[in-house]
Amino acid sequence: MRKINIFDTTLRDGEQSAGVNLNLHEKLEIARQLERLGVDIIEAGFPAASKGDFQAIQAIAQTVRNCSVTGLSRSVQSDIDAAWEALKDGAEPRLHVFIATSPIHMQYKLRMTPEQVIETAVESVRYAKKYFPIVQWSAEDACRSDLPFLATIVERVIEAGANVINIPDTVGYITPKQYGDIFSFLKENVRNIEKISLSAHCHDDLGMAVANSLAAIEAGATQIEGTVNGIGERAGNAAIEEVAVALYIRRDYYQAETRLNLQEIKRTSNLVSKLTGMIVPPNKAIVGKNAFAHESGIHQDGVLKEKTTYEIISPQLVGVQSNAMVLGKHSGRHAFRTRIQELGYSLTDEEVNRLFGRFKDLADKKKDITDDDLIALILDEKLDTYKNFYQLCSIQVQYGTNQIPTAVVVLKNGEGNDIQEAATGAGSVEALYNALEKALQLPVTLLDYRIESVGSGRDALAQVYVKVSLDGKEASGRGTAQDVLEASAKAYIHAVNRMFVIEKMREEQALAAQ
Repeated sequence: MRKINIFDTTLRDGEQSAGVNLNLHEKLEIARQLERLGVDIIEAGFPAASKGDFQAIQAIAQTVRNCSVTGLSRSVQSDIDAAWEALKDGAEPRLHVFIATSPIHMQYKLRMTPEQVIETAVESVRYAKKYFPIVQWSAEDACRSDLPFLATIVERVIEAGANVINIPDTVGYITPKQYGDIFSFLKENVRNIEKISLSAHCHDDLGMAVANSLAAIEAGATQIEGTVNGIGERAGNAAIEEVAVALYIRRDYYQAETRLNLQEIKRTSNLVSKLTGMIVPPNKAIVGKNAFAHESGIHQDGVLKEKTTYEIISPQLVGVQSNAMVLGKHSGRHAFRTRIQELGYSLTDEEVNRLFGRFKDLADKKKDITDDDLIALILDEKLDTYKNFYQLCSIQVQYGTNQIPTAVVVLKNGEGNDIQEAATGAGSVEALYNALEKALQLPVTLLDYRIESVGSGRDALAQVYVKVSLDGKEASGRGTAQDVLEASAKAYIHAVNRMFVIEKMREEQALAAQ
């Protein structure tokens, strides 16, 4: 079996999804889970992009010890320097440096000749090798590049010291056969290519990212780049869970394997979905809630007689378990803390005490407390670092089919003062959001509103995701509560508070630059 490295770019390419903006604590939580999943490389971000990105990458590199942490860099010395400062304390620091190689990119974006591109690529790799033991070089838009030119530049950067060569399908343009042919061409026409690892990075614009990644493996690639749930800018990236499970189920054909702990797939998927606000479609392969559901009577009959008639993947393989009760209202603090640790979360005593109080409140209202409920509480408490601006004190909503919906809200601002406002609307949520907008005295525009249940049943928790804009800036927020309207209000306040934090960070960066 060939070993295929998994290069996870959820925290870099995945965060470029429209509307996704993760803070440091959220990125750390995802990085820890990726480590438990067993990915080989975590691309934690773009260190030179912003102070916030730099700090998050540095924290991840200092925290994660069982896999390599990397950062993206343009072919610019200042980018490479920033990346080294952020990554130097990692267990295995590596750099991911790129430059475009397609004629359209070189002419219109870089405004450089092919010779200048080669020279810049070689110089950047040589410079990076002064610091990083492992340097990955990427040919942006490789799939629309002239193949002889691509072979020439790949050969030159290998001579300069590159350890990994990545061939990205940057715009999701290529077909599986064509993509495999590029890898075959490079293996036949580049000297010393056997000394390096070939990597595939595929986008899903034409729905072929996973198929292209598997084609690359057939053609000799030993590293696959992708994201959890296939998130990413535009149509997203190759979903690493789909690639890994395909290799496992069809190991007879591919003769290749990853080191992923497949039983951590579902938990990782849920965490990324909750923190990014990008809901997994029910029919999504491997991790969608319908992935193991059988509606057809013929299918049901077959599965009851022998599962493998229609089920090629067992739910347990990817960590899909039944939502059995794990704790109840009579559970003690010790059992509560133990279960949190078993779920993979580390909390301080203060966080445990606060969370235990919320758990008891929920247990009084909800009979069965599942792992999903606990995780929702943990994420709501542990990762909400935006409490220094506005806090929701109370809401009251009046609704009837023959009356105008009315909402009253009470907030506490950063100075500790109470703000109370009332408003009406066409529906309960609109009335609530109108009241919040009046209380905040800000022209907030609601761009997106989504709701889903945590678990099932009448007493399930509600989880609301919103995206708002203010003065041309966008932010997302989430809220969890047993009541839909309370969850809606929490999500709105979370998004607004997040906007203030982002703006504060920008102001601090501007002052530092002066």
